[in-house]
Amino acid sequence: MLATPSPPAVSYGPAPSGPRLAAVLLHGRDRTSGEMIDLAGQVALPDVAWLALEAPGGSWYPGRFMEPTEVNQAHFDRALDRIDDQVRALETLGVPRRRIALVGFSQGACVACEYVRRHPGRWGALIAFTGGLPGPPGTVWTDGPGLDGTPVLLSNGDHDDWVPWSRVEETAAAFQRMGADVTLRLYPGRDHLVSDDEIREAKAILEARTT
Repeated sequence: MLATPSPPAVSYGPAPSGPRLAAVLLHGRDRTSGEMIDLAGQVALPDVAWLALEAPGGSWYPGRFMEPTEVNQAHFDRALDRIDDQVRALETLGVPRRRIALVGFSQGACVACEYVRRHPGRWGALIAFTGGLPGPPGTVWTDGPGLDGTPVLLSNGDHDDWVPWSRVEETAAAFQRMGADVTLRLYPGRDHLVSDDEIREAKAILEARTT
């Protein structure tokens, strides 16, 4: 059976060839690119070119991100290829990786984390709302080449049904070992959503990359 083709990216803001920062947006399970564009509007940085990707069928992978690797691996690989296609398209337009940010929520945050781990170097930023590196409990991520001070925001509630806080802490530690500048934020009692405070945190990080 042929794979369902990926919908084109939804753009918001200036053309990506002009601004100082381009941000690739990745939605959560059963969410849409339009919801991520709404989030971009709340961040409200007019100099950022926003590009929201949408998963075929609304989900980047079928299982939970901490299930055995074989449950999700083929889908994860396709999602990572989709991000890579967008990154390379931006590079073709003259946008270097140090001016490209990845911003994801839930599933999208997990995919974004894994992409950055597999493609080390200096990125504009990684913003992972309620997500972390995938893999079953006990996964050990081998340290690779450094992230060279890439700013990383990892945020979550303390009792999220999908992403345990312990995995967010493990992800923070892995990125710190790779040389990222990690900001870790815990929100007690927060539902599975992006809060106003998280948006402010993301805005501060991204705004610093537009100067």
